Amino acid sequence: MAEAAGAELPVLPDSVLTRVLALLPLRDRLRAARVCRRWQRLALDRTVWRDVDLSPHRITSRTLWHLVRRRLRDSLRTLRVRGTLCSGGKQRLLSPALLAALGKRCPQLHRLCLAETDLRPVPYESIPPSLTALELSRCEIPAAWFCGSAAKALPQLQHLIVRNVPAFSDHHLLNISSQSRLKTLSLSGTYRVTDTGIQRAAPHLEELERLVLRHCGIGDSAVDFVGRHMKHLRFLEIGDACSLTNAGLACLATLQRLESLCLDLCDEISPGAVIALCQALPQLRNLKLGGARFGDEVIDKIQASLPRCSFSRAP
Repeated sequence: MAEAAGAELPVLPDSVLTRVLALLPLRDRLRAARVCRRWQRLALDRTVWRDVDLSPHRITSRTLWHLVRRRLRDSLRTLRVRGTLCSGGKQRLLSPALLAALGKRCPQLHRLCLAETDLRPVPYESIPPSLTALELSRCEIPAAWFCGSAAKALPQLQHLIVRNVPAFSDHHLLNISSQSRLKTLSLSGTYRVTDTGIQRAAPHLEELERLVLRHCGIGDSAVDFVGRHMKHLRFLEIGDACSLTNAGLACLATLQRLESLCLDLCDEISPGAVIALCQALPQLRNLKLGGARFGDEVIDKIQASLPRCSFSRAP
């Protein structure tokens, strides 16, 4: 049996091995290239380097430069990078020159995910213009990001995800929404985004299909503008909106295309308001509730009133 298993690997077609190599972490891909000439050729194949996740490693700017020059090519679609912001490191990971080289070497790069990265020395215009998705997690950004003519630097941007970026404010939201045709907007831990910011940005977000608002300073007036302008929404998540009331929740009944709704509610929201909202949404198929301390009897009542909707409770 052992001899048979050992004999199978060399006869596996290249297409199968490249798929396996593409699933390996970065270090294992590079180690595989040292096994033999065939594995070296396959480990450096274009298809293996379509999605590169560097986030498990705290790499230096020098290492990233090496990868850009030697490994990352025009087949790259997704790149995930983690800096040293949260570990106290002072070395800058990204620079305008490095990002310019990345954009030139990888013109098909569509998704860039940056975590724990200090972007204050980096102009927004330096970000590769090919991006359709930008994800920022626990990053520092300058006040000028997304602002003025710089907001046009990413003409194809459709998906923006911002998590725990304390500098992201109403001003940033208005600029990026007015200059981009976003399909996805996810804001978590952006406490400087307020009702006013949502109200001003909402008219520019009419093509939005997915919206997440968690740990933002919003209430009824923001939700009212979501219901007025974002009629194409299919997924909506609102969390930790302590000032949201039954009246604000009712404003979401205009979202007739909504398929999934996740609500982290306070105790001020009544079960009847939740039921009335969900019954007014003909396309709703998934409902997830958290926060409010509804008893089992109330939960059973909500489930019974929504026979076509899958229901779950957030922990």
